[in-house]
Amino acid sequence: MFLMSNVRKSSEIENGSSRFSRYLVGAWAVRWAPIPLRLIVGYGFMQHGFAKLAKGPDAFAAILHAIGVPAPHLMAVITILVEILGGLAVLLGAFLPVVSWPMAGVLFVAMMTVHLPYGFSSIKIMSVTNGRAQFGPPGYECDLLYIACLAALVLGGAGPLSVDGLLAKRRSIEQ
Repeated sequence: MFLMSNVRKSSEIENGSSRFSRYLVGAWAVRWAPIPLRLIVGYGFMQHGFAKLAKGPDAFAAILHAIGVPAPHLMAVITILVEILGGLAVLLGAFLPVVSWPMAGVLFVAMMTVHLPYGFSSIKIMSVTNGRAQFGPPGYECDLLYIACLAALVLGGAGPLSVDGLLAKRRSIEQ
């Protein structure tokens, strides 16, 4: 009896059917999981857009011109708008399937034109000076992480407390 009880408990844990694992992967957790993704991705994009805006679109256009991007001033403005407005949309969970495409496009271009030559890793410790780490240029790791998060949000939905969720409820009530 004791042996059978232990076997059952270990198989429950292996199969993920213990109370704790059911709680972690239960409907509640799955339902609320998109919120931290939305907050991090949305805030991150907005932060990058505001950083470019703070230095001025002309400064970013000069960088784009140096790496050979056509129409650098237009592309600078479009990129800043995609990052700020797209980031806000993700933060609010609004129109994720639509806004994710241009956001992923910005990430893909950054990955191919800037980060690819530096390899995968985003963290490259070059030296330690005065007790502080000095880092080299980042690779494409963060670009891939952002793209993966956008894909997860598009495929899994925006979750609760989102504009997309409110619109879906409204549509289901009207039908």
